[in-house]
Amino acid sequence: MKFLRRTLVGIFLLGITLALLAMAGNTVRGAVQARMNEEPRSFPQRERVFAVNVVTLEPQTISPEVTVFGEIESGRTVEVRSAVGGTILETAPELVEGGVVSADQLLVKIDPATAMTQLDRLEVDLQDAQAELRDAERSLTLAQDELAAAQQQGELRGQALLRAQDLLDRGVGTAAAVESAELAVAAAEATVLSRRQSLASAEARKDLANTRLSRTQISLAEAQRDLDETEIYALFDGVLADVSAANGGRLSPNERFATLLDPSELEVAFRVSTSQYAQLLNDEGRLIDALIEVELDVSGLNQTASGTIIRESAAVADGQTGRLLFAKLDDTTGLRPGDFVTVKINRPELNGVALVPSSAVGTDNTVLVVNEENRLELAETRVLHRQGDDVLIPVGALAGRDIVAERSPLVGAGIGVRPIRPGQGIEEPEPPQMVALDAERRAKLLAFVENSRMPDPVKTRLVAQLEQDEVPSDVVERIEGRMGS
Repeated sequence: MKFLRRTLVGIFLLGITLALLAMAGNTVRGAVQARMNEEPRSFPQRERVFAVNVVTLEPQTISPEVTVFGEIESGRTVEVRSAVGGTILETAPELVEGGVVSADQLLVKIDPATAMTQLDRLEVDLQDAQAELRDAERSLTLAQDELAAAQQQGELRGQALLRAQDLLDRGVGTAAAVESAELAVAAAEATVLSRRQSLASAEARKDLANTRLSRTQISLAEAQRDLDETEIYALFDGVLADVSAANGGRLSPNERFATLLDPSELEVAFRVSTSQYAQLLNDEGRLIDALIEVELDVSGLNQTASGTIIRESAAVADGQTGRLLFAKLDDTTGLRPGDFVTVKINRPELNGVALVPSSAVGTDNTVLVVNEENRLELAETRVLHRQGDDVLIPVGALAGRDIVAERSPLVGAGIGVRPIRPGQGIEEPEPPQMVALDAERRAKLLAFVENSRMPDPVKTRLVAQLEQDEVPSDVVERIEGRMGS
């Protein structure tokens, strides 16, 4: 009986379980069918709006600037050299590095003994040449007199020959007398020829004497110049550099011992690119007299000067690009040759342009304009000048319109945006709320801070705040939150 009872109970429980499983399956089936028969739900789609920084295009008159680097050079530089060699006897006190000298000031005096000896020797040679010239002139005068006497004697011999022939023709004279007269005439002609040769020799001697005198005078002038060049003077007011001469030293001929610079006539040499150079040309292709500003950064104290471009290099050096330009400086206070400076070139003014960030202009020379519906539109433009991180573009029909200042791949034509203008959305931080602490509360807070594991600088700052009459409320709340109260 017990076995039968247990069997019936098991069958009963199995039937109940199967009935529950059937009900559960029917419920699941009904839910699935109801879900499948329902219409799909649709969720509203929201357009994504990007926040972009914008700038407003306002037509302005701007003078573009080109910033390059250059080097200060002296417009008048002279190498001081010694024309003659010798020992230095005397130097000017200003003959030092950086010494300031005036025009015609004696810089160096070289031992003149050798030059004076040469000058004295040539003066003696000059006297010899002058004496030789006088002797040649006297010989020439005597040769001329001898020639005149020989010619006169020849004329007398000729007259005697004519008389002898006349007597022979009349039968009074003899042939022997005629022959003697003819021999005398021939002898007189030979004498005249000899005197002519003597005259030519005297004239040649005088010419040689004149040549010798001229050469001696030239040598004497050179000796005098060498003597004068033993004293070297400054050509103009300036400053000395690269000085290597001193008392007792020795200079060789044509040796450079200093460089004289004119600090009042300084130039700046700077190199610009070919495109920048093209922007400095006028309609005739000539370089304009553009104004420049030179700046030398000296430990935060800037030295500035202004000037004008005056010329350009004749050719491009090997391995270089662009053009080398030179500008004359007006005020050179504080500047020295060799200074490395920043040069700002002021181009002619441009009307109706705007200065915008270079990131606002795409590679295809377009900008993104915000329309009335806060959507972006493409507009064409062109870059007139690049100035650092900004560019100059013509405003034209875009006057008063907003353009995207910083383009990115996420924004493009037709996209909705939320414009953020300069200064918009920047709020001043509110001052912290202050609370007054009673003695017990202040003591608890100080004890917690001093016994905590905070770094020492943080502890010092918090203790200093808690010791004040009023303490920021956020500081108190943060400490009490750590205390667990």
